[in-house]
Amino acid sequence: MLRALLLESLHPVATSILRSDGVEVITRNGALDEAELAEALQGVHLLGIRSKTQVTERVLDQAPDLLAVGAYCIGTNQIDVSAAAHRGVAAFNAPFSNTRSVVEITLAEIIALTRRLTERDKALHAGIWDKSAEGAHEVRGRTLGIVGYGNIGTQLSVLAEALGMSVVFYDSAEKLSLGNARRMHTLDELLEAADVVTLHVDGRDGNAGMFGAAQFARMREGAIFLNLSRGFVVDYAALRDHVLSGHIAGAAVDVFPDEPKRRGDAFESDLRGLPNVILTPHVGGSTEEAQEAIGQFVSGKLLQYVTHGSTTLSVNLPNLALDERTGSHRLVHLHRNTPGVLAGINKVLAEHEVNIEAQLLSTRGDLGYVVTDVGSDLGPDVCATLGTMSQTIRLRVLS
Repeated sequence: MLRALLLESLHPVATSILRSDGVEVITRNGALDEAELAEALQGVHLLGIRSKTQVTERVLDQAPDLLAVGAYCIGTNQIDVSAAAHRGVAAFNAPFSNTRSVVEITLAEIIALTRRLTERDKALHAGIWDKSAEGAHEVRGRTLGIVGYGNIGTQLSVLAEALGMSVVFYDSAEKLSLGNARRMHTLDELLEAADVVTLHVDGRDGNAGMFGAAQFARMREGAIFLNLSRGFVVDYAALRDHVLSGHIAGAAVDVFPDEPKRRGDAFESDLRGLPNVILTPHVGGSTEEAQEAIGQFVSGKLLQYVTHGSTTLSVNLPNLALDERTGSHRLVHLHRNTPGVLAGINKVLAEHEVNIEAQLLSTRGDLGYVVTDVGSDLGPDVCATLGTMSQTIRLRVLS
């Protein structure tokens, strides 16, 4: 029986989908550190996490039974995906399932900050009636600058225009402009044009520290700043300085360089206590609708991989879309991508009089992935021979 370990309070649907397919599921509420995770993965074939659990090379080395990791979120920078691939461990995420939730909270915070609702709310809770239009603005007619024009950025672009905002965006890759959005050729050009700047970049190493004192200084006087991407992208000490100076009129931050592992843990930040600053505990994509959709999507991908060998949308293995096998058995062979591997596999099968009914090959960098459906039983010597090929990383037989 396959065994799965699900951490970080995943939506119950993730558990129910796996269990309905016969997988034994163990759940834990919080994240685990490296040593705890390595110990917990003994005898575990599938791992489900969110953003707090770090799946390092050391952890992977101590998890020989692990077949796949599911990141029940957008980002995968918490997983050493290269080390996983070269140990035969597939990684999947949910690149689309919570985009709407992130877009909605972004729009809500833009409106709240532009109207200074945080200050009005704080005053009333303190028993002070502070009715004033000072510092409050409509978002209609203002310019939104989106840094990172991917799945979230593009959807935000469309909805912001519906609110009457003008949209400019900057992305390091060529992207199609939606609606009336205009692409800026540089980040500085965007910062000088936007009344509101919001970050929606991915977790690649090159984005670390991309937004600091120089970028805040480039922003318009009285502009609004939001980060719902990655905590390590922004210098928050510099943001604090620009908020206190009044250059930045308000900010919303959902992600931090160091985040507590468990609900209820203490939280420290340079941004605590600042005026017109909204701090949220990495909940941009945390709606019940999004978490249910993520649970369905990622659990489905894990099951498709272990039962059919399908790697569609895997972030670290060559992608093959596969349905139920056509033969008696399916050989799934992950290998180092060198010349002659496919010929070698077929030679072994031919020598053992194993007939091939269907076969697919996909490569990705230095990795190759061959899936072969065969119409006859496989003797132990066939798998032993294929397993000892110098290029073999992992061989599985699906029956």
